[in-house]
Amino acid sequence: MTWYPDAIGLARAQFAFTVSFHFIFPAFSIGLASFLMVLEGLWLKTGSGLYANLYRYWLKIFAVVFGMGVVSGLVMSYQFGTNWSVFATRAGPIIGPLMAYEVLTAFFLEAGFLGVMLFGISKVGPRLHFFATCMVALGTLISATWILAANSWMQTPAGYAVNASGQFVPAGSWWPIIFNPSFPYRLVHTVIAAYLTTALVVGAVGAWHLLQDATNPGARRMFSMAMWMVAVAAPIQILAGDAHGLNTLAHQPAKVLAMEGDYRPSPGGAPLILFGLPSNVEARVRYEVSIPHAGSLILRHDPTAPLPGLTDYARDLWPPVPIVFWSFRIMVGLGLAMLGLGVCSLVARTRGRLYDSRSLHRAAVLMAPAGFAAVLAGWVTTEVGRQPYTVYGLLATAESHSPLAVSAVAASLLAFVLVYFSVFGAGAWYLLRLMSSPPGRHEPEPPHGPQHAAGITPAAALDVPAVHDGVGR
Repeated sequence: MTWYPDAIGLARAQFAFTVSFHFIFPAFSIGLASFLMVLEGLWLKTGSGLYANLYRYWLKIFAVVFGMGVVSGLVMSYQFGTNWSVFATRAGPIIGPLMAYEVLTAFFLEAGFLGVMLFGISKVGPRLHFFATCMVALGTLISATWILAANSWMQTPAGYAVNASGQFVPAGSWWPIIFNPSFPYRLVHTVIAAYLTTALVVGAVGAWHLLQDATNPGARRMFSMAMWMVAVAAPIQILAGDAHGLNTLAHQPAKVLAMEGDYRPSPGGAPLILFGLPSNVEARVRYEVSIPHAGSLILRHDPTAPLPGLTDYARDLWPPVPIVFWSFRIMVGLGLAMLGLGVCSLVARTRGRLYDSRSLHRAAVLMAPAGFAAVLAGWVTTEVGRQPYTVYGLLATAESHSPLAVSAVAASLLAFVLVYFSVFGAGAWYLLRLMSSPPGRHEPEPPHGPQHAAGITPAAALDVPAVHDGVGR
C-alpha cells in the first residue's frame, strides 16, 4: 500500500522544521550576549586586554548568529496565516499582541543598540559602549520572555474569554495571560538552557585551542569561564527541570505520563522506566528497564504516591507517546552528561589540571553540540506532548489549519528545506571557520585602566592588536 502524507501532516512538519532551525540561534545568542556583557564588564573593571581580545573574538560570532536568528525567524509568523489560519483567527487576539510586544520592546531594543555594540566603540566611549552591550543582552532576555509567554499560554491558557465569534480574547487584565501557570517555569528552564548551550560552545572552542596550544591565554580564560558556568548551571537546571515537571503534571498530566511511559495507573507508586519501547497498541512499554517506585518519588516526592496512567484518558487525547518518551530521555541524558562535565572540570580545577587535562578537553569538544541537541529535544517534548491541541484543552490541532492543498504545502516545505540547508549550512560553516581561529595572544593591557593607559585608547584596546600581553603567564 502506498502512503501519501496529508496536508495537515506536511504543515506540521514544515512548522516543526522551521521552528527547530530557528530555535538553535536564539538558544545561542541569548547566552552569548550575556557572555559578551560579562567580558566587556571585566575589561572595564580590570583594564586587561585579554578580555578585550575575547570580546572582539566572540562579537564577530555573535553578529553572525544574531543575523541568522533574525532571518530564520521571519517565516514563523507567516506560517500562522498561510498554514494555520484558523488558529491565527481564534487565538490571534491573545497571541498577536504578545508577539507585537516582543517586536516593540525586545527587537527594537536589540536593533537600536546592536549597531553601537558592533561599530561604535571608537565613537561613543567604553562606558556607553558597555551600556549598549547590556541593552542587547537585556533585549535577548526580553525577547525570550514574550515568546515564552505566548507559548506558555498555549500550553496552560489562563485569563481568557471566548467571544461570540469563537475567538479567545482577554477576560480583563493581561497579567493572568502573561503570567500563566507554566510561564515562570518555562522561562527559567529555557534561559538556563541557553546559558548552558553557550557555555558548552565556548568551552568547546577553548578546549579545541588548548589541545593545539595549552599556553594560549585567551583559550585558557574562555575555557575556565565556560566550565564555571557548566558546573554551576547544570545542577540548577536539573532542579528547575524538576519544578517544571511538577508544574506540568499538575496542568498537563497526559504529557508527563507520555514522558514517563506510564500507560497503566500505579496506585501503590509508579516505577521510573529508564528504557523500553512504548507501544500505544498494547498500551505498555515493551522490554522496559525500570526502577520500582522511583517514578512516584520524582513526580510526587513520595515513593508510594499513586499516579494515574494514560489509560485513564481517552485514547484520542494521548500525545504521540514514543516521540515524547524518547525526546525526554535524550534531553535528560544530555543534561546528566553536562553535569558530569561540570563535575570533571571542578575535579581538574582543584588538582590544578584544568588547562592540562587533554581528556577533559576532548570531552568538552565532544559536548559542543549537546546544548543544541538538548534544547531541541526539550522543545520536541514540550510541543509534541501538547498534542492533540494547539491551545491545550481548547483548540485541537486538527481544527487549527487552513484549507490546504497537499501539493502547495509539499512545495513550500521542500523550498524551506533546500533554502535553509544551503543558506544556514553556509552560515554554520562560516561560524566554524571563525571558531577555528585561535584568539590572539597579543593584546594591549592598559596599566591604569582602559581610559587612561598611556597611548592606548578604548578603541585601540578592542580593535588594534599590540605586540605584547602579559595576562595568562
